[in-house]
Amino acid sequence: MNRKQSDDKTRVTVLIALAANLVIAAAKAAGGLLTGSPALLSEAAHSVADSMNEVFLLASLRRSRRPADERHPFGYGKERYFWALLAAVGIFVMGGCFSFFQGVEALNSTEREAPGGYAIGLAVLGVALIAEGSSLGRALIQVRGTQGKTKDPALRTVIAEDATAVLGVLFAMAGMVLHLITGNIVWEACASFAIGLLLVYIAYRLGAEARGQLVGEAIDPELRRGIRSMLDSQPEIDNVDTLLTMKLGLDSTLVAARIDLVPGLDSESVELVSVRIKESVSRTWPEADHVFLDITEAPPG
Repeated sequence: MNRKQSDDKTRVTVLIALAANLVIAAAKAAGGLLTGSPALLSEAAHSVADSMNEVFLLASLRRSRRPADERHPFGYGKERYFWALLAAVGIFVMGGCFSFFQGVEALNSTEREAPGGYAIGLAVLGVALIAEGSSLGRALIQVRGTQGKTKDPALRTVIAEDATAVLGVLFAMAGMVLHLITGNIVWEACASFAIGLLLVYIAYRLGAEARGQLVGEAIDPELRRGIRSMLDSQPEIDNVDTLLTMKLGLDSTLVAARIDLVPGLDSESVELVSVRIKESVSRTWPEADHVFLDITEAPPG
């Protein structure tokens, strides 16, 4: 599957998640305002944050595919990680912080919900659980098509959001049921705090991954060892002094190597060797689309 086809599938997955979250957010907010449930309001904030983040992810899919130009000679692949970082910030601020606020508000509240309020709230959460689970299932099916692994930050973010949404709904339902049974709102406060902690953790993990890519993370060690092994095996190379790599996007990698050639090669041979090695690296690892060699010809022996 090429990158365009993969992006098209990811776009559909994100759009499904966005549609589900918009409907769920409206239902949760209406239910929360009607019932006064802090756990339900926390979940509404969670869904609003997810909806905004999916808009960011759609922007990342479009902007990251722009071709390289004079200002960005290595392309726009890192746009995905920038928008994924914004999504992580959105989860932290809009979801996590608001959930903590609702927990504190609940602890200071002395009101008790009417039985009808619990029924409305639990019904809304039940529908949300089905919708969030369906969206998560769609994302997991797409990941299964990539042998169970994905480097796409947009798809990884959708999976993280949907998985935490399912857990968040379960926390909210547990808090409401325990509040109904015991008459103690502290259970809903605990549910809000649990949702907030979950969102802060997910935001941290997603943000850390995006940060690593934005500051210039190297390629996987196994891939780096493979490239170095290929360079070492070339008969014209006497020594690989330095090998530097950096991910430029999902399917784009920069490889820069400082190599010493064996003695006795003339300038024409050096040029031919350089072209052949670059082509060999790019042919073996198509994602290594920017290969640079700093060649030092060894002095005659």
